[in-house]
Amino acid sequence: MTDSTSAAKLARRTDAGRGRPAIFRYVFGTRLSGVIALLAILALWDLSARFGIIDLMSWPPFLDIFLRWLELVFTGELFAHILPSLERVFWGYAAAVFVAVGLGLLIGFSRVIYNLMEPTLECLRPISVIALIPVIILFLGLGDRMKIFIIAYACFFPILLNTISGVRDVDPVLIGTARTFGLTRLQTIFRVIVPAASPYIFTGMRISVGFSLMAMVAAEMLTGGDGIGAFILDSQRTFRVRDMYAGIITLGVIGYALNRLFVSCERWLLRWK
Repeated sequence: MTDSTSAAKLARRTDAGRGRPAIFRYVFGTRLSGVIALLAILALWDLSARFGIIDLMSWPPFLDIFLRWLELVFTGELFAHILPSLERVFWGYAAAVFVAVGLGLLIGFSRVIYNLMEPTLECLRPISVIALIPVIILFLGLGDRMKIFIIAYACFFPILLNTISGVRDVDPVLIGTARTFGLTRLQTIFRVIVPAASPYIFTGMRISVGFSLMAMVAAEMLTGGDGIGAFILDSQRTFRVRDMYAGIITLGVIGYALNRLFVSCERWLLRWK
């Protein structure tokens, strides 16, 4: 396809877009379309329960759930469950980032270390963290240390593998240039390799944000205690269905907020890219 043909097609698409109503471009050119789609799904949920299309005790109208969620927020009861969970997520995620990025830089930069570690990592990676919970309990008990370790383990491999891929994908010309200018290996890692691999690293970190929440909920549900996961399970066991859904909605809100915060930080830190 020639450049003139590509330019002609682009011009036709642009003209077609200009011919659409302004409201169409505003809705489908922004996240507003996604918000409308979500609200439509929630409205269908509410109507299906109110009109008996789905007539189950476990399927209350969404508006009733939302009002109960607001009640739990304003009374502060929900925050009493959220804060311990977020603290565990913070420490587990921070530990995973610290270890996975450091180890990923070493494995990606050194072929010797890569050959030494790769078989072990590939054997551990397919093992679900849920399967390891009985073993972890034997060593760490049922307290916060165990839950933090589970979160860290769940976050570890996405960050590690993306860091290794990022380091190994660095243009050899950049490394050769660094050596030409007399940079040491340590200087080359921090001044050349880390900036070049940072998009990969941040991708792994962003993926692990969701994994941290899933691991946190699993750990709290399986071992009890406090936290939003234990709150959801306890609500289900005592037939407080609206509270159960309110806890699930809270997880969705937290996940979305953390993702948007991470994207904003990533854009600011990688603004040079």
